[in-house]
Amino acid sequence: MKIQAFMLFLLGLLTVTVSSALAENGTVQIISPADAKILHVDGQQGSFVYSGDKIVTLKKEDGTIIVLKAGAAGKITSMKVAAYQQVHENDLLGSITTSAIITDIPTTETSKKLPTLSELARDLYKTTGIYGVIDGQLSKDWTVGIGRVLMILVGLTLIFLGIFKKFEPLLLIPIGYGAILANVPMAGIAEPGGILYYIYEVGIMTGVFPLIIFMGVGALTDFGPMIANPKTILLGGAAQFGIFTTLLGALFLTDMIPGINFSLRDAASIGIIGGADGPTAIFLSSQLSPRLLGSIAIAAYSYMALVPLIQPPIMKWLTTEEERQIKMVQLRHVSKLEKILLPLLVLGLCTMLLPSAAPLIGMFMLGNLAKECGVVDRLSDTIKNSLMYTVTIFLGLGVGSKLSADKFLNLETLGILALGMVAFCIGTAAGILIAKLMNKLSKTPVNPLIGAAGVSAVPMAARVVNKVGLEANPQNHLIMHAMGANVSGVIGSAVAAGVLLALL
Repeated sequence: MKIQAFMLFLLGLLTVTVSSALAENGTVQIISPADAKILHVDGQQGSFVYSGDKIVTLKKEDGTIIVLKAGAAGKITSMKVAAYQQVHENDLLGSITTSAIITDIPTTETSKKLPTLSELARDLYKTTGIYGVIDGQLSKDWTVGIGRVLMILVGLTLIFLGIFKKFEPLLLIPIGYGAILANVPMAGIAEPGGILYYIYEVGIMTGVFPLIIFMGVGALTDFGPMIANPKTILLGGAAQFGIFTTLLGALFLTDMIPGINFSLRDAASIGIIGGADGPTAIFLSSQLSPRLLGSIAIAAYSYMALVPLIQPPIMKWLTTEEERQIKMVQLRHVSKLEKILLPLLVLGLCTMLLPSAAPLIGMFMLGNLAKECGVVDRLSDTIKNSLMYTVTIFLGLGVGSKLSADKFLNLETLGILALGMVAFCIGTAAGILIAKLMNKLSKTPVNPLIGAAGVSAVPMAARVVNKVGLEANPQNHLIMHAMGANVSGVIGSAVAAGVLLALL
């Protein structure tokens, strides 16, 4: 035993000696792991880094972000690349001389000669946004040059639609304003250290904001129309058809178009846009495809806000004037007990059959139970007012931060926007077609327009259905019937997300 202990002691000494030698004299080369573009160089030549510090951030053609971090403390002895430079796999980016101890001594700047007025004017000009755009266009990349100007115009357009066209101002105004902030040249508001960066990382990447929003939507939702007319559940399910159709479409684009590379998990995240449910789209994407989360969130919330523009042409194209004039029978009264039992029943079914959807369904039903039970009015008011609207502000700003030109202006993002539009249109059409079939088979009349409310855009889709119905017949009030399909769509999109999470 003494011999074994002595040998272990010697081995320990040898290990310490070798490690120290490596720490003092070792040089680590920084190698590019793939063909990519340099987004940001965090470590400068001559600076010291500690284990875990970021050195270089790269972006592949398919949008994948790669962050190279120091594995040991040391001094960066060379850095051969700059921001927006294209590098190839196995290219040498720089080197680090490792060190067991780093001495960090504050430096004191010596006084220097007062610059001339022309030099001061030149230095001041280099701090302006005009210089940032021109310099970005000429020496970096067009996405940080004219691309910033284009995305600021996009942000202004969203604000215009929210203020003057009244297209969901609660969503479009903070998203548009966030887009403007994210594209301010040289401000770095959406970069590490900026407020929008932390809003996005803390609230959206973690999935916290979408779940709180879902709780608030639950507190605003009345399940009475769905309980009174259970057939509308089918419409909520039918409208999710666009999700799975678009999943296949994303895989098809990957095979057909160079520069687009969606995996099955990416395709599932893109498909959920078809449910027109922003919180669900963000939650699913944060779990399955975080790299596409920003683009998917933008697409989902944009189409939610543009429901009044997108849905009416589809509704009129798929229905006749006679069908749009169909009056539906008045709904029966739903008791308070039924409304209290429903959220508990839905949560119970979710627990037994689809636990992966429990975060979404659970928070949604908690908000609804607080509303319907009638004994926690102050909690219900907080959930559906101050809490939800506070989170809505930050959610909109966080989503808008992903409209920065360097992140948004690429082929994959445009593909996601196109697929999201297809998903939303297919979901709307599927709901209308199923409603037309129900009208043929049902003894009581069913206006096919209510099928368009099967998407999860609550209550925008129901309002649009009611508006189109009134245009065909001023006495045809469909709002309550459409709300039955609408709230069914919320549950349907959450279930679809749970299925995708469980399978992938």
